[in-house]
Amino acid sequence: MEQIARHLRALAVTKDRLEGLLDAVLAITGELELDEVLRRIVTTAMNLCGARYGALGVLDEEGERLEQFITVGLDEAEYEALAGIDFPHGDGVLGLLIQNPEPLLLEDISAHPASVGFPPGHPRMRSLLGVAISVRGRVYGDLYVSEQHDGQPFSHGDKEVLAALASAAGIAIESANLFEQVRGSAENFQRLLLPFLPDLRPYTAATVYRPAALPNRLGGDWYDALWLPDDALGIVIGDVCGHDLSAAAAMAQIRNMLRALFFDRRTPPSDVLRQLDATLDAGSAAPTATVLLARIEPCGQEWGLHWCSAGHLPPLVITPGGRATYLSGEPGVPLAVDPTLPRPDHRVTLPPGATVVFFTDGLVEHPARSIDEGMAALAVQAARHSALPVEELAGALADHRPGDGRDDVALLALRLPARD
Repeated sequence: MEQIARHLRALAVTKDRLEGLLDAVLAITGELELDEVLRRIVTTAMNLCGARYGALGVLDEEGERLEQFITVGLDEAEYEALAGIDFPHGDGVLGLLIQNPEPLLLEDISAHPASVGFPPGHPRMRSLLGVAISVRGRVYGDLYVSEQHDGQPFSHGDKEVLAALASAAGIAIESANLFEQVRGSAENFQRLLLPFLPDLRPYTAATVYRPAALPNRLGGDWYDALWLPDDALGIVIGDVCGHDLSAAAAMAQIRNMLRALFFDRRTPPSDVLRQLDATLDAGSAAPTATVLLARIEPCGQEWGLHWCSAGHLPPLVITPGGRATYLSGEPGVPLAVDPTLPRPDHRVTLPPGATVVFFTDGLVEHPARSIDEGMAALAVQAARHSALPVEELAGALADHRPGDGRDDVALLALRLPARD
């Protein structure tokens, strides 16, 4: 009966470890960001093996040295004691896995002939369990755990569990790398569709484009600026509904049509948008889009802003004194809704040195709050960073945006010059 009880307890432990391993595999393969995947692999290995310390060393391109070393388990004092000491590159015992990528199980690190000791301030470690992680048949790095909480050496069961985790880790790392590649390709494609702005002097301007968080969410956001034949400066900010290749292609078509119409018709902006809407309505099924069109030109000692919105969010004006307010005015309906509906124009004069921020809704949208709350938060950020040069201001608004990053963001900040 005692023997049966021992077997049952062993089976229960095995069952728990298998369930823990399954949960761990699901956890690490669910991550997409590479840095988070690597850290999650280490913490998962520590939990499965009951280890106090864990580390993951990433090999260089030649597979001869560690070029990155992620550690988990050190407390603040231990990190401070190691300040200024370079991370391990694969000498000593850690190099054993690099030379021979087979599971490594040591009861006493210092007793091994390859041991070179620990650097000053390093916590004392006796036991070590390590396995290699391979990605597409090539050794990517080495996973280590050390010092079980109960003081016992690692077992062969720990080695098997860690080896199984390493197999899943390779898949998770490959998925994270693919995610980075797809996201990078989508971002490059989107940026190729955005225009290169002309020399806008005497104005100073800065633009920001941030892709959506998910790689398959190609966006339809864009900005544009052009000099009009009557020497006014034209500004466009727009957003085609949808998050796919069709939305990106439609954005490029609408942007090009709008640029030609704006240059030809010049003013009022409402007439340009009406003609654009009629042109879209005459063609094939056009996606819904929001656009804001603006003209900026001298107006006495101030600057005149004449704009019309097709369902787009209003511009944010930041005065030289640091006050941030939105321009009020009827936004009209988006494009491709009803080309017969009226499109109101709006005019305002702005002081020299003011900054006008044109942006898309991805900057302020968040599922946990209303759009008004997001816009209010953006205004607070704008006032806080109002004294920055326009390039830094645009970057700060994008970095600290109230939006959650699920949608792409286009932003154009234009600072008006001082006038004599």
